[in-house]
Amino acid sequence: MATEFSRTLSLLRQERGVSQRTAAGDLGISQALLSHYENGIREPGLAFVVKACDYYHVSADFILGRTLSREGNMLTEQEVLSTAEPGNILQGSVLATLQSKLLSGAVGVLFGLLGKLGDKAAINTAAAYLSSAIYQLYRHLYRAAGSNEAYFALDPASCTMGLADADMKLSETRYAQALRVQSAKKAEFPDLSAEAITNAYPGRCQSLTQVLSTADARLNAMTEQGAK
Repeated sequence: MATEFSRTLSLLRQERGVSQRTAAGDLGISQALLSHYENGIREPGLAFVVKACDYYHVSADFILGRTLSREGNMLTEQEVLSTAEPGNILQGSVLATLQSKLLSGAVGVLFGLLGKLGDKAAINTAAAYLSSAIYQLYRHLYRAAGSNEAYFALDPASCTMGLADADMKLSETRYAQALRVQSAKKAEFPDLSAEAITNAYPGRCQSLTQVLSTADARLNAMTEQGAK
């Protein structure tokens, strides 16, 4: 089964413009084995990951899909969205793959923490909020592609009236209320310190940090623009 690593490995080779046979030779393995790695049939050892990082001039965090940065550090909002410059690594399917990894990792941490809290209302309303957001984005893509919207029960006119936005706001309100109830009950909330998150979610904590940092910078920029 294909993984984020296998997809990124294949995309990096395509970006470099070399054949699978050439890349395999440069990496010191057979073409068949590289094909297995790129298709997720087999998982490589640490030695190969290091060699692939050197070959494609990227960090291990990048090739594993834990960050959008080649060097493994955090990216700014402008760097994440700047895909028009020639030679920019964050293009097309590479960008889509890594953004998907970041968001899925961040969502995984969020629901992991909510699971520790154990409040069904918070979990269900968080899921409702996110599912409406995905629904709205997918529906826009579906409409732009000229697909038949009869596939959906909600008619197009109602969809454009902001029902998904209203549902998201309602879900957010119920989510916040559920958390306030738990706080009033003196419930034991999970430790949200950076150290605790890193220890509990070693493979996904950086995804959460990147998503929060990017969104925080974007929202802060909006605040500053509004103040002018």
